[in-house]
Amino acid sequence: MSIFDTFLNWDVFVRVLPLLLSGLWVTFTLGILAIILGLAGGLLLALLRLYSPTPVRQITIAFIDVFRAIPILVLLVVVYYALPFMGLRLSPFAAAASSLSFVSAAYSAEIFRAGIQAVAKGQFEAARALSLSPFRTMTDVILPQAIRVVIPPITSNAINVMKDTALASVVAMPDLLKQATQAQALTANPTPLIGAAVIYLIILLPLVRLVALLEKRMSAGNR
Repeated sequence: MSIFDTFLNWDVFVRVLPLLLSGLWVTFTLGILAIILGLAGGLLLALLRLYSPTPVRQITIAFIDVFRAIPILVLLVVVYYALPFMGLRLSPFAAAASSLSFVSAAYSAEIFRAGIQAVAKGQFEAARALSLSPFRTMTDVILPQAIRVVIPPITSNAINVMKDTALASVVAMPDLLKQATQAQALTANPTPLIGAAVIYLIILLPLVRLVALLEKRMSAGNR
């Protein structure tokens, strides 16, 4: 049996493609949801860390540090398998989405914080001179400038979230990797796993190039 029959069997790939596509839809939905929630939560955490009263700031810092330190796989296991003993049972999708969102929010918070702090202090002073409220100062003056700085690392973080969706298979969620693993068992052939790897590359490789392009444009714009 040749390497093509074992790892690149076209007949096997065509047979399991519907199963892989169903897993791809779950992976895509999970990734997009986690990215959106992570961005919204990260921005909120960044603002709380920078401008909230000291007790709230300390709690926010602790949250960010804990969820940046804990491996997502461990968090998934805790959320899905341990929380039911405390009376909270989540579906595989809810457990994966919440775990990925919390970790994404923690990393996004530090990215947003760095972007906000990179804005020149004179911009804050100019906004105060124009009698802008703190809310309008942030939304109209500071955040538009900070977003330009954080776009490359935020995009890179989004790629990491999409890759980490593969870990959701440990909580029996029918994502792309889980479906590929099942297809491998059904066909007794590793081609489905190779197919899943190719699909991940098709999705993520353009995003990786987008990050490099954004970083290049940002560097050119700063010169």
